[in-house]
Amino acid sequence: MPNIDVSHSGAYSISTVKSIIVDHEYANRVDENGETLIPPRLHEFASTFARDLHDIWGLNVSVSVAPKPRPHSIFLTVSEKPSFWYASGEASSEGYASEVTTSGITIHGATPLGVWWGTRSLIQQSILSEGKLPIGKSVDFPGWKIRGMMLDAARHYYPPKFIVELCAYMSFFKQNTLQLHLSDNLYNARIYSREQSLSLYARFRLWSDAAEVGGLNKFKNESYTKAQFKAIQSECAARGVTIIPEIESPGHALPIVQWKPHLGLSTDLSLLNISHPDTIPTVKTIWSTFFDWFDSKTVHIGADEYTGEVSEYNRFVNELAKFIRDEGSKSVRIWGTFPPKPEYDNITKDVSIQHWEFFEDNPLFDYIKNNYSVVNSDDTFYVVNKWSGSYPPKVNIAKSFHGNPATGGPWQPFIFDTNNGTNNPERSNKYILGAIAPLWNDFGPNATVYSEAYYAWREGIPALADKQWGGGPNLERSIPSQNSTILRYDGKSSEQGIASGMSRGERVPDLSGNHYDGSTNCARTPNNTLLITPNCSLKTPLSSKGRNYTLALKLYLESIENQDATIISGADSTLVLTPNIALFASGNYYQLNSTLPLETWVELSIVGRGEQTFASIRTTSPEDPFSSAGAVAGAEEEFQAVLGINGASLVWAPIAIEAPIAELGGGWTGEFAGLLLSSET
Repeated sequence: MPNIDVSHSGAYSISTVKSIIVDHEYANRVDENGETLIPPRLHEFASTFARDLHDIWGLNVSVSVAPKPRPHSIFLTVSEKPSFWYASGEASSEGYASEVTTSGITIHGATPLGVWWGTRSLIQQSILSEGKLPIGKSVDFPGWKIRGMMLDAARHYYPPKFIVELCAYMSFFKQNTLQLHLSDNLYNARIYSREQSLSLYARFRLWSDAAEVGGLNKFKNESYTKAQFKAIQSECAARGVTIIPEIESPGHALPIVQWKPHLGLSTDLSLLNISHPDTIPTVKTIWSTFFDWFDSKTVHIGADEYTGEVSEYNRFVNELAKFIRDEGSKSVRIWGTFPPKPEYDNITKDVSIQHWEFFEDNPLFDYIKNNYSVVNSDDTFYVVNKWSGSYPPKVNIAKSFHGNPATGGPWQPFIFDTNNGTNNPERSNKYILGAIAPLWNDFGPNATVYSEAYYAWREGIPALADKQWGGGPNLERSIPSQNSTILRYDGKSSEQGIASGMSRGERVPDLSGNHYDGSTNCARTPNNTLLITPNCSLKTPLSSKGRNYTLALKLYLESIENQDATIISGADSTLVLTPNIALFASGNYYQLNSTLPLETWVELSIVGRGEQTFASIRTTSPEDPFSSAGAVAGAEEEFQAVLGINGASLVWAPIAIEAPIAELGGGWTGEFAGLLLSSET
């Protein structure tokens, strides 16, 4: 769920919505940053959203294109400036901000896909609140690019409609990836004879009439034609979910060996004999047949659990990856099988790795530290449908809430090892692509009916999607940062600082190195400061910072026009003058005895230290550097809550209030010379 500011009272009934208005400037805009090659237009997302409102609430809302909202409309638009970031610090195209007022709703997305995720949260909130949406603002963005599930459709066929329904369910919880495992076989036991192996259940699920692959698939009635597979991808993309196709080889390759038995490894016919001169050309022929079926930028070639020669395996992966890259214009992903070693010609680093078990590899030390991109599919969240001696029939939900070995708190995609934290990279590591949780049908088509795959995931998808998103329900209000300085706007430098972005409506550079650039419509003074009036403000792309922070502001107050003048506001709190310095949070004022002097340059610091929140004031000038964290500890005054005990006495208690960092200005006139947000206290 998003970070929501509900400081305003009241609610808006979803039943009063009359229309969906698509901003005419962005109606045909698409998000080209994701994995899909067929991204929907904003107008298309709007039409799907309208159908959802009808199905859920019985609303018959029109969809139209206009430059601005109308009363009781849901206005969908796109923000031109990057305002949302993945955990790595890379700008995210999937974030959104929304606002609910007494007259309607507005959703601003980084792209049309960001708008779409905003509609998902709106539906979630409307259901949870029985149609009464709280008045206020929300900001939401994911921590990772890849968030999803993998379905073993090779050892159990699923109809196209069922897969599309799974996409809709995943999309509701803002998952964006469904990996379809399209070829495999049941376990080829050592006790089987050659004849038994060649008759074992093995399937290739794509049906083509091309002569080059004639005989590869013998079961058309339980396969996907090109038209069907295209439709699956299109209908899933319409809900923000990309299908990643997987064709397995050189392991789990019995469908290919049953087609061409001479390509099987003599010691295990489910493995391809890579050294045979026909093997790699055959696999290339299979892929070239289906290149134009796949509407994703990345495809999966399997490469799982191969027990043949490592050097041959690496040659196979590299040659096939180059072929797919050159001929099919797609990136390649494989399962983690043989980690890189100095003695081998290792797998090229433009192949991404899908880690699944620590007995195969250590994703941090084998791959991430060697600059390979990794998808987290650790078998902590494996499901084997119906029964397994090793894995559960449903997602391990308890681990999703308590899978972080460092804190005992929730698992997230950067946690590969839920028992040993030294095997996990930093949350912000750029080589972590995200997470995919697989469902395997190890016991084939007779073990389950279609719906049992849904019930295996029914509770797990919401639990996992919450943690895979990683940026929405950020209850700790953490902010990715390269170092202890999270955000810095400074007017000291005429080339780098605030002065270079002082023209109205221009960028305010973030000097922290985190690229959290702000924007302002305030004028610049001759002294390279911002002239703050009740009619202008400075906006940051951030919202709130949770515990353990210092927020320092350099201010000059000339006059205060409004009661409860706002110094700076955020999603969780607002720093106001009542005229005493106060933080407004969760519907309550937490006041100090101190006030801010007029016509004096001051550095006002708000410090969140564990369960306590403090403020300090010192006189300064626009040119002075910010004080070091803790340097003015003796002058600190604590914000406290007043508790009534049994109606007889009052007790002062500490209060932990998030730092407001969304928008500076409101109800006062003066100057602003700098802002520093740090994780030091």
